[in-house]
Amino acid sequence: MPAPSPKPARRSGVVVPEKAGLGGRCLAFAIWSAIRAVDATLRYRLTISDETVATLRAGPVIFCIWHNRLFLSLRLYQRFVRPHPQPRLNPRRLAAMVSASRDGGLLARILELFEVEPVRGSTSRRGPQALLELVSWGERGLDLAITPDGPRGPRYVVQEGVVTAAKLTGLPVIPVCFRAAWKHQLKSWDRFQIPLPGSRIDAVFSAPVAFDADSSPEARTAALQMLQQRMMTITPD
Repeated sequence: MPAPSPKPARRSGVVVPEKAGLGGRCLAFAIWSAIRAVDATLRYRLTISDETVATLRAGPVIFCIWHNRLFLSLRLYQRFVRPHPQPRLNPRRLAAMVSASRDGGLLARILELFEVEPVRGSTSRRGPQALLELVSWGERGLDLAITPDGPRGPRYVVQEGVVTAAKLTGLPVIPVCFRAAWKHQLKSWDRFQIPLPGSRIDAVFSAPVAFDADSSPEARTAALQMLQQRMMTITPD
């Protein structure tokens, strides 16, 4: 009588974020160095309202920036946000959500080199766990960063993740964007932008958007639409 075939092993359902190997870590260091080298040649012009400055000084916030503007996002934080002290954590620190994929492992290492806490997950992999981790960092006083249209798009469409994070933490959302006078755009889904050396950068920190934890579905939708509108208002392309 033939032996019964072995039963397939059960999958636990737990998604373990992929880490960058040695090659990935070397590449991450090269990208980190390139960002810093390009940044040193850029000419910045900042637009930020008194309301936004007051919000930054009141405590942690959630920054909302498009996926294709990630190249300079961490330098914008270091240049224009860290100088504003906040009561709960000084110096300020930042936590950002990154995909649990192999590419996310590379980006996570880049974040670490910029002294940012990576939280691994996305809408397609490890989303609920990552959101809870992100919320916990916000509760400890860290600023949070989310790409509302990432990691797969559609481009320039705010998705529900940022709204959920804002409702769970009670933190205001500050839309951020920049325009590079000279840039190279990749042929990716988001048309990722890489500023060229010597370019002028017009950076904008828009007025904050608040999401009430006890708001009705209609109020939540209205706030989401307001965030979408403010993000598009400061997006020049």
